[in-house]
Amino acid sequence: MDHSAYTPTTNPMMTGIRGRCPRCQEGHLFDGVLKLAPRCDVCGLDYSFADPADGPAFFSMTIVAVPALLFALWLQLSYEPSLWVHVVTTLPLTLLGSLLLLRPLKGWLVCSQFFHKAEEGSIDREWHSRAARPGGTDE
Repeated sequence: MDHSAYTPTTNPMMTGIRGRCPRCQEGHLFDGVLKLAPRCDVCGLDYSFADPADGPAFFSMTIVAVPALLFALWLQLSYEPSLWVHVVTTLPLTLLGSLLLLRPLKGWLVCSQFFHKAEEGSIDREWHSRAARPGGTDE
């Protein structure tokens, strides 16, 4: 397959949010709701490089927590409801918001890894290669 025919995305955020392949922007990134496909169904890019780990969950909860907290504070200060009102309103708002953001954020992180050529240990290798050069520093 001629990989030179594919132009990598210049906008990993939008490509990831749409759930598309970071190389061809046509194939599907996901095989299900949150499970990454093993490879692109159009260009054949192997997605084994992708390791978003807990990043999407962290960003999702962080993004949703501020509006949910502001809503809970406004609700409490304005109406002084009992605890069950918060359980019925704020808790579902927080859970639903977090779950809805997981897929787009996971796609964005995977596409960003491809775009920036991120791989495990790349910073460590670069650091050691600099230190090994003549005049390099170990500090």
